[in-house]
Amino acid sequence: MRVLVTGAAGFIGSALSARLLARGDQVLGFDNLNDYYDPSLKQARLARLSPQPGFTFVKASLEDRSALQGAFSGFKPQRVVNLAAQAGVRYSLENPHAYIDSNIVGFTNILEACRHGGVEHLVYASSSSVYGANRKLPFSVQDPVDHPVSLYAATKKANELMAHIYSHLFALPTTGLRFFTVYGPWGRPDMALFLFTRKILAGEPIEVFNHGKHTRDFTYVDDIVEGVIRTLDRVPGPDPRFDALKPNAASSSAPYRVYNIGNHQPVELSRYIEVIESCVGRKAEKILLPLQPGDVPDTCADVEELARDTGYAPATSVEQGVARFVDWYRDYYRV
Repeated sequence: MRVLVTGAAGFIGSALSARLLARGDQVLGFDNLNDYYDPSLKQARLARLSPQPGFTFVKASLEDRSALQGAFSGFKPQRVVNLAAQAGVRYSLENPHAYIDSNIVGFTNILEACRHGGVEHLVYASSSSVYGANRKLPFSVQDPVDHPVSLYAATKKANELMAHIYSHLFALPTTGLRFFTVYGPWGRPDMALFLFTRKILAGEPIEVFNHGKHTRDFTYVDDIVEGVIRTLDRVPGPDPRFDALKPNAASSSAPYRVYNIGNHQPVELSRYIEVIESCVGRKAEKILLPLQPGDVPDTCADVEELARDTGYAPATSVEQGVARFVDWYRDYYRV
């Protein structure tokens, strides 16, 4: 297939692109290589993809409507995976306009390009952040998500609503994936695993929010990519069981689906740090802090629907995944 992947120089996007290329798909990567974190890491991810036959790349932002339309008209993708976004909960408190530009304006441009480009299926990144103030665990796609606690989360909820409009009005098949704390080799430097590993190895103290007591459904990147591909290959149709009198939040009478994609095995942050310490071979000096504004205390994914529809079955333990990350980090940074 011809698959356009936005955010192709990103953590998940580069890993997904590599898997698609390995199975023989043609991939057009689209990324603006912004400086939200070290662009050299993005360039290094991209360098692993660029020599491969079947891969081409466009450097541009989702907000650049003409560049996006040019990519669609030139490549004519059959399917699209939209992973490009302004990420990060905490940064949304500092720079809200970046989230509106990329996650709202940019996503509108994606939807319009898919609509007019005859795309067979749009898969897009949502986030576990949409559950916001919800405290019932595990989080289910059947649960209401009307109380986000960060602008980032609000933009992801908005993406789901916008996708439904295009599925309903224009019969564009769309699938939203609510990612739960993705980690692994080539990960983002602003995420806990990268930050903690770097600082522990450097002998610097780490900031541990909520005194390490909150839990996260840490999900290894290879498991995430497997789920994305399984979803991409399954084009949704209208849900024959959908009842407008008792609506299902995760499906529709339109070709629309939303799934959780996580490990379904939440781990307390303090335990996560212990695993990192074991892999690094050094104890962390901890600065214990309260929960950050915009963060949620706990996450846990109910992945029943994704498993039922695609056979998704995450298989990587935190111990395995963290060890692989630390090995990659030591090799990449030669420490």
